[in-house]
Amino acid sequence: MKGSIEGWGSGAIGMTIFSGSLPATRAALDGFTPFFLTGARATLAALLAALCLAWLRQRVPGRRELPSLIIVALGVVIGFPLLTALALQHVTSAHAIVFIGLLPLSTALFGVLRGGERPRPLFWLFAGLGAAAVSGFALAQDGAASPIGDLAMIAAIVVCGLGYAEGAVLTRRLGGWQVISWALLLSLPVMLLLTWFTWPPLGASITMPAWLGLAYVSVFSMFIGFAFWYRGLARGGTATVGQLQLLQPFLGLGFASLLLHEAVSATMIAAAGGVVLCVALARRWA
Repeated sequence: MKGSIEGWGSGAIGMTIFSGSLPATRAALDGFTPFFLTGARATLAALLAALCLAWLRQRVPGRRELPSLIIVALGVVIGFPLLTALALQHVTSAHAIVFIGLLPLSTALFGVLRGGERPRPLFWLFAGLGAAAVSGFALAQDGAASPIGDLAMIAAIVVCGLGYAEGAVLTRRLGGWQVISWALLLSLPVMLLLTWFTWPPLGASITMPAWLGLAYVSVFSMFIGFAFWYRGLARGGTATVGQLQLLQPFLGLGFASLLLHEAVSATMIAAAGGVVLCVALARRWA
């Protein structure tokens, strides 16, 4: 029981931090390209991770943990940041944010495949209803749709779900923040080269919101958020705690309203209530 409460608490903190990721990414894209943003955020986060690993003298992962770390790196260090940045060049942040509601199904599916979890049938029913509510909300939005943007977001959801589930399994052996830290260090050579070759031109005018967006996704989205999120998934169950992601689109829209001055409609508030109910029921029957 204690582990479940701790898992939901840590997962909620991580989810809240992640809710600001897409609005911050959208702000950063006003000054940086998607490829530079992906490389720079991973490079800065890797430097922070290296300091923490060295200071706390964490053990180096063994060979058997390397394949899982590669999957985590490909999913959440490289794949999701790059694909969402590319998508945000074609769709509005509000349109992209609602796709995040599909992450619980992706995470739960890979949790079953990679983590051996077996939720009850009613869990899948309520999880599906929650995802359907998010999908219906997405279709009701006024933002212009783009096949390229939508496909990029769907791909991002798939790779992120795999990275979440794989990281949750590995967290049981390495620890939450250690998993994302080693994944970042594993990606550092490639991300450093990507940052170097996509560096903005000398004299380029970059606004303060773009710098703040880069700082947020580097420190919070890429490092601190994962420490809480992976611990929550490991303590409370990947498929169960993953349902908190159904709330993430609506928190994200709130951040988008504050940062990007986007309107929040009554439809969003009504849909959020339905999603909260689905999360509660999913937790009850997980």
